[in-house]
Amino acid sequence: MNKFFAILGIISLSMLAAACSDTKTAKETATAETAGVETAAPVEGTKTITLSNGASVTWIQDNTGNKLNPRSLFSDASDSLYNSLNMPDGIPASVSTFLVKVDGKYILFDAGLGAFGGQLMNRLAALGVNPDSIGLVYLTHFHVDHISGLAVKNDAGNDSKAFKNAAVYAGKVEYDAWMNDIPKNDLQKNIMALYKDSLHLFAFGDSLPHGVLAMDAVGHTPGHTAFQLANLLVVGDLMHGYALQKDHPEVNSNYDMDKPKSAESRKRIMQYASDNKLLMAGMHLPPPGFAE
Repeated sequence: MNKFFAILGIISLSMLAAACSDTKTAKETATAETAGVETAAPVEGTKTITLSNGASVTWIQDNTGNKLNPRSLFSDASDSLYNSLNMPDGIPASVSTFLVKVDGKYILFDAGLGAFGGQLMNRLAALGVNPDSIGLVYLTHFHVDHISGLAVKNDAGNDSKAFKNAAVYAGKVEYDAWMNDIPKNDLQKNIMALYKDSLHLFAFGDSLPHGVLAMDAVGHTPGHTAFQLANLLVVGDLMHGYALQKDHPEVNSNYDMDKPKSAESRKRIMQYASDNKLLMAGMHLPPPGFAE
């Protein structure tokens, strides 16, 4: 009899172990399946960060491949200073735009290169964002690599709006300068004409929709603008060579139209970002486009 119960006990233990094994396997399988559903492959050339107000900001690389800004772009820098970087092939950079989702709405900061090799539309498609869902475009300035992406060719081969439902916000100082004073402005005039019915001009210090603050960053262009949203500071073209200019803000790039004002703005805004612990998003910062 004792032998019978011993055998029965062994059988029961085996069945229990098998049941536990089956349960564990099922649990592991369910976890793996769930993880597979929740984990999406990252989109190349993008990085998304959550801001302090719960909004998200996505860096979008608009250029293809790697971008190095050459030593010749920084004629303000001495040879000894530049050589101390140990970057003989150039300073890592990018051409970037930033997409913010706040209060369920999309805001695009600058529109990139467009027909000049821009990847913005491809990146938006990969992110699952329809250009028609972008309701606001904020422009830091009017250089080609920041506004060309506002236009696309229609079936007739003519320029049309890339963002059909977007209101475009531009600084009045920047707008007036490009429309009246700066030569070789055909592209700027044409694109502004496309959006004439949805164009809004702002002044420095204005509070724009969704709590975006427009800040004076003049120097790179006459109305160059930085934008603050929560703990994000979009600094536009404040820096073209971050590895050099982060420690030497007095050094300008040759793209800066007013070098003394550009250097002053760079020092002031970088100090503001540091004092307020803001995350900087720059259109020519190296990938992934953010700096603290």
